Amino acid sequence: MDITQSVWMIAASVVTLVIAIVFHEVAHGVVANWLGDPTAAEQRRLTFNPIRHIDPIGTIGLPLLLAISGAPVFGWAKPVPVNAQRLRNPRWDMVLVALAGPGINILLALTGALLIAVLASVSGSGDGSVARFMVQVLLNFVLINLFLAVFNLLPVPPFDGGHVVEGLLPRPLAQRYAQIGRFGIVVLLVLLVVLPMISPQANVVGRIVTPIVYEVANAMLRLVGLGN
Repeated sequence: MDITQSVWMIAASVVTLVIAIVFHEVAHGVVANWLGDPTAAEQRRLTFNPIRHIDPIGTIGLPLLLAISGAPVFGWAKPVPVNAQRLRNPRWDMVLVALAGPGINILLALTGALLIAVLASVSGSGDGSVARFMVQVLLNFVLINLFLAVFNLLPVPPFDGGHVVEGLLPRPLAQRYAQIGRFGIVVLLVLLVVLPMISPQANVVGRIVTPIVYEVANAMLRLVGLGN
């Protein structure tokens, strides 16, 4: 891949991440709205306009740095506000709200896999450079969406998986468990930086998240008629 294609691929990866993050956050807000909490709608966050969701560091700075360095692209947006007390059934509805974000990312990944299959069928052997580039962009789209879904399903507050665990735990234990979410940025740094530095065996992203992402991606590609 020449320098021009590399620049385009970096740009495409960042754009892909922005799309994945925006859909993720909007899905939380839409489901919360359906279940009785219009907070996100009142704050004009039920929009696909990325400007309303962008976190300068998490949505642009970090992903761009990761893309340039060749590392897996990851990031975050400003969380869509959800007031659990306005939900009709706060305990269980929060579980549904939490699952909405990863759920839409999985649907986007499946859409990307379908587009790869369509592109492969209309481009013949796929030897053209444009076709190869588009397949790579779509493959990144699949992987980034799956990574965002799987990472957010880690059962640790303040991730979406943490909210699911809260809904399943007895109330007193759930309240204590939720307090971990106050240290969200610390949890993120520990998972992404500290544990990998301590030991490869403790690398949650490398040993748990990434293998799951690739397994699911391969399963999706097989589902649409690609791969073995």
